Order: sequence, then structure tokens, then C-alpha cells
Amino acid sequence: MGPQVLVFLIRFLFLFLLLSWPAVVATSSTFPIAKPHCKDKCGNISVPYPFGFGDKDCYRDESFRVNCNSTFNPPKLSILDETVVQELSFQGQLRVFLGVITDCYTKSGQQTDTSFNDATFFGFNQMGNTFTFSNTENKFTALGCDTKAYIVDSNGKNFKSECGMTCNNKSDVINGSCTGIGCCQTSIPKGYDSYDLTLRSYKNHTLVYDYNPCSYAFLVDKNWYNFSISDLLDFTRNVDEYGFSQVPVVLDWAVDNKSCEVAKKDQATYGCGKNSYCVESKNSHGYICSCSHGYEGNPYLPDGCQDINECKDPKENTCGSINCINLPGSYNCSCPLGYHGDAKKDGTGCIPTTQNPNQVIQDTVGVGLGFLFLVISILLVLWALQKRKKNKLKQKFFRQNGGFLLKQQISSCEGLDEAAKIFTAEELRQASNNYAQSQILGRGGYGTVYKGVLPNHRTVAIKKSRKVDENQIEQFINEVVILSQINHRNVVKLLGCCLETEVPILVYEFVTNKTLFHHIHGEGCNSLISWDNRLRIATETSEALAYLHSAASPPIIHRDVKSANILLDDNYTAKVSDFGASRLVPLDRTQISTLVQGTLGYLDPEYLRSSQLTEKSDVYSFGVVLVELLTGKKALYSDGSGRQTNLAVHFVTSVEEGKVWEILDNQIVTEGCREKLQVVLELAERCLRLKGEERPTMKEVAMELQGLRRDQTQPWVALNPEEGERLLGELALPHHNTVEYNSLTDEALMSLDGGR
Repeated sequence: MGPQVLVFLIRFLFLFLLLSWPAVVATSSTFPIAKPHCKDKCGNISVPYPFGFGDKDCYRDESFRVNCNSTFNPPKLSILDETVVQELSFQGQLRVFLGVITDCYTKSGQQTDTSFNDATFFGFNQMGNTFTFSNTENKFTALGCDTKAYIVDSNGKNFKSECGMTCNNKSDVINGSCTGIGCCQTSIPKGYDSYDLTLRSYKNHTLVYDYNPCSYAFLVDKNWYNFSISDLLDFTRNVDEYGFSQVPVVLDWAVDNKSCEVAKKDQATYGCGKNSYCVESKNSHGYICSCSHGYEGNPYLPDGCQDINECKDPKENTCGSINCINLPGSYNCSCPLGYHGDAKKDGTGCIPTTQNPNQVIQDTVGVGLGFLFLVISILLVLWALQKRKKNKLKQKFFRQNGGFLLKQQISSCEGLDEAAKIFTAEELRQASNNYAQSQILGRGGYGTVYKGVLPNHRTVAIKKSRKVDENQIEQFINEVVILSQINHRNVVKLLGCCLETEVPILVYEFVTNKTLFHHIHGEGCNSLISWDNRLRIATETSEALAYLHSAASPPIIHRDVKSANILLDDNYTAKVSDFGASRLVPLDRTQISTLVQGTLGYLDPEYLRSSQLTEKSDVYSFGVVLVELLTGKKALYSDGSGRQTNLAVHFVTSVEEGKVWEILDNQIVTEGCREKLQVVLELAERCLRLKGEERPTMKEVAMELQGLRRDQTQPWVALNPEEGERLLGELALPHHNTVEYNSLTDEALMSLDGGR
């Protein structure tokens, strides 16, 4: 490997390291001067921020608002009281046109023109004291050979300056000289934002009329005005639309009238952007901003100061473009192969090395490996910091979502470790293929459900919930603990949760055959579920709700019973799901005051009116599901005229009018026994009564449907009162050390040990 190749590798590694640094390299032609989407020119005058016109966001405040009048050609830029602006700069100065005051006479000594000749005011103090007349760039100037002129501070700051001149002959006046004969100039103090001009005559110009009929006084940019003898006869400059002469005056401006020390304490109003620094205004009012060394641009924009590429400007670097490497705010130079030293020193910086070639190669390899080690070390540190940040965020969410409370509950409940597993965020991310869109099973009011496969090949449903109210974390954890203990064949099993994310994630068993809503109303389904299956689904759903109301401890009100929350497996076995709106009922209460939640069409009218949630609210919602099974219609459906019809109201009205058989699904009428259908219709009507006290309990509903199914599958067995009482008693499990009862197999399945 030759030395040239090694040098190339070193430079490549060094450039790689530099490219990882978030520096922005720009040339002066690309520097923005105005905010995005704001105009930066009025005619041929540049308008840098904090100045601007148009939207309020384009200028810092009203004192920096300018007006661009496009009716003039070229357009006229003005500030405040139509003061015409000639030039704006973000270096803290601007040039405006201000008036010239005159005092003119006839040959006989009569005044002919007294334009602004008596205490004429010029000022910008109404702009918040951020604009002052530059004491270094302006001169107070008076013209005339019979003249006395005064400039006085209009705010009474004890400043007055005077020019008085007489000259008997025109030959006494020197062209280009403004030292007191025909032309007088004097300086103004620092920090003044307003002044008065006064102009008078000694002899009414009668002695000098032929070459000087008028006196003139004005403040002017010293670099603009050069006295000429002809000005004594007629001084007319930059005449405005009213016929008055104007001259350019330099103003110093500050972004705010605070000192740098005070301004930096309030970052919300601090005017300097990145890569800039604060400078006290040279005219004693406030501060201005300047780009840091190695940066150029508008320092008042958030990202206005941008890195310049010194390597492309021979005036900025001394090492030439070949060996120059640009850095943020600076640059670096490297000596050619065989040389060493300070490459930034012109001429004598790089000196020949006395080392032998082998030593050069060794040094080169060492430097290259050093850079490579540095790059790898930086990447490892960044990776470790990122991982640490993620772990801290996970711990924060775990604590915020009640993770420690859940662990405490698990450790205090015997046998709960397996029932309420706490999953990691990474486990569920991998199980759901990073929550891919293709894995979405459905969306609801309480979150999005994804299909996932755990490492043990078990298929699950992963529900990303909406954000949990931090004030109700304890209740949320209690619900997770209790729901995870439910082991009813007709309730979707909660397997565990993940609390390492901003919103909790719940993991349920996966049910394969979509929802009851899909099979009744879904596209292509056409309500093809048989009467036997419909009756069985209704029975299993009622058993699950009766279990939640009567056997769980504490009791659970589902609060969102609907066909979309009843899942079906391949055998059409019903599984009640989605407990996002469920509430736990204290053992000493029968109703709960709560904000109304649920789905329109299924909501209990009494609950909607009173906000008092009871078990009978679930009975009403189940009644709507029962009518869906009977009619094949949605809870809210279109009646053909474009209006929505409430199925529950329509059903009750049809019962009262004796027309209920007309709205039943034809398949039900064909397959079902009329006597049993009549019993189910009457049961549905009782579930949908407006007063909750007139509705049956879910145990009574379940018992009645069980009797119909038993009578249907074993028609030779009659459901006598004693049998009914026995079934009812079996559903009414005790609140502690309860067991789950499967009414179809007449078997006790599992002890819940005080859970549900």
C-alpha cells in the first residue's frame, strides 16, 4: 500500500466524521434575509427581517413594519409616517429621506418661501426608542451667506447646536469646502431620536441676493453630501410628491431597547438566532445581533446565520482548496505527504519531514486507525445514549400507566402470575409485525386492534388503547387484574397487558370468525345465520352478561353491548368483547353516576336521561342485539327515504300495533317455531322497556333463553318452575371464591378465588 493511498484513506475517514456533524454550508448568494413565504424586496430595495410587510408574521413588531407602495414606479418603501426608505440593512442601520427646511427672500428683502423654517420637528421616538439618528454617519448642515440655523433636541435633553454665517462676496466661498463660509457642518450627540430645526436670516439676504436668495438647513448622511457653490443659488434635491426637497439620513436601529444581559434572560423575546451573538447598540439604545465567526446571513432569523465555506474563498483560507477541509464555523488544513507543521501558515507552515518512508507509513496507518476508532467510538456512544433514552422513556410510561401497582396486585394475588402477564413493548411490536396496517383487525372508539403471533405461536388480538386518564390509573389496573381472571367460555379472555408505551396495550385471545355484526349486516353475508345459531348466540351472550352482573366480584357493567362487540369463532360460539367502557360496581351500590358512554342505537334511554348506570342498561342494549338477530336490521338503519330509523323504537311500535311479524327476517319466520319466536319477541319487548325496573335481569333473560334452547334441542323435556329456579340459582354465584358455570354442560370450570 503506497503512502498516497494511505493519505487518501485518512482524508476519507476525516471527511466521513465531518459529514456526520450537522453543519450547513452555504454561500452568500443563498442566505435568506426574510422569513419563509415573506417578500424580501420592494422594487429594488431589500427588506431583511426584522423589517417586513404583508402578514404580521413577516415583521417582528409594529415598529419594524414597512409599507411597499406599488403604485409608484419603482415601488416606494416607507416606514411610520410615510417616511421614504432608501436602504435597509440587518447590520443595524437604515437610510431614510427627511426634509430640507428653507428660508427665501426677494431682492427687496420680503420672505417668499418659509417652508418649515420655524422649529420644524423630525423624530422617531414614537417607535419605542429603538431608532436613533446616527451620530457617526450624519452631520447637521446649513447653507447660506446670510444664515443662522439651530438644531435642538425636541425632548429637552439640553442639546443645541448652531451655525451662523455671513459672506460678503461669492469669491469668498470655496467649492467643496464646508467649513463656515457659505456652508457649515457640525456633529450631533449620540442617542437622539428626535430634533427641531430653526432657520433665520441676518439681513434678509438683501446683500447676497444675486447668488444666495435662500438659506437651507438639514441633517444629512455625511458620505452623501458634497458642497457645491451652486447650492447657494438653488438647493433642490430628491423632490417628493409635495414639491419639497429631501436628503438621506442614516438611522441606527436596535432589535429591542434592552441590554444584551437583560435580553438573554427572556428567550421568548430574544431577537438573535442560532450561530449569532448579541452586541450592544453603538448608539446607546438596546442591542443588535451579529453572526458568529465563520457564519454569515441574517442573525435575526432562527437559522439565518449559516456556515460559510472558507475553502472556496481564497481570501478566507491560506492553505488552498486542495488541502482545505471545511468545518462548522471554521476550516482545517492538511500538509501534503512528506510535510508536517501548521498548514494554515502561508509559505512556512508546512515543512519537509525528515522521517524515513517506513516511519511515514507507520504514522499514516496509526492516524488512520485512530480516526477509525474515533468514528466507531462515537457511533457506539450514540447507540448507547439512544438505548438509554428509550429505556428511561419505557420506565416513565410503565410508572405512569400503573405498572408498579399492577406488579403489587399480581404479587398479592395467588395464582395470578399466569393470568395477568405483563408483556414488553418489544414482544408486542414483533408479534404484530411493527403494528403493520395489514395486521389491523378493526378500529373502535376505545382503540385499534391488531392480529399478533406470540413466540409460542399463539395467535392473539393486540389492542392499542386510547390514553388512560392518569387520575384513574388505580381503577384501570384493578380492571386489568379482575378481567384477566375471568374464564367464562363466552367472554373474550384478557391475557395480559403492556405498560411500557404512552398508551396501555391490552392482549386478548384471538377469535377467528369476525363479529356478529359482520355476519348479520356485513357485505355478502345476507343474514344467513340459521335460527338455531341465532338463538344459541343470544343465549350465550346473555349467559356471559349474567355472569358479569351476578358472578363477578365486584360486578361488571359492560356499558357497550352491541353486535359489533360480540365475536364468533368457527363454530359460531359467541364471545363478548371490548371492555373499554366497562365499569366496576361497588358491592354496596346498585347504580353508578357517570358520563354517558355507549353507541347510538344501543344506549339505554333511562341512562341517557339520568346518567345513572345500572345493570338494566346492559339489558336494554342486549334487547337491541336480540332484535337485530330477529329482524336482520341495524340498530340505526335507513328506511328508504334517506331518514334514519331507530330499530328499538320501530320494534316496540310494531309490537304495539300488532305488526311485529312484518319486520322479522324471512329466514327466521321460515325456520323458527312460531310459538318460540313469540316468546323471544315478548322477551325482547320487555328488555326494551323505557323504565329499567320493568326490564328483566340478565339472569332472568339467560334462564328464559336457556329454557327455549333446551326445549328446542330436547323437546320432550319441559322446563318446569323447579328446573328454572335451579338454573337461576346456578347463575347466582357467590361474590368470593366463585366458580364459573357453563350452563350448556352443567359443569363448574375454574375457581376464581375472589376475582371474576
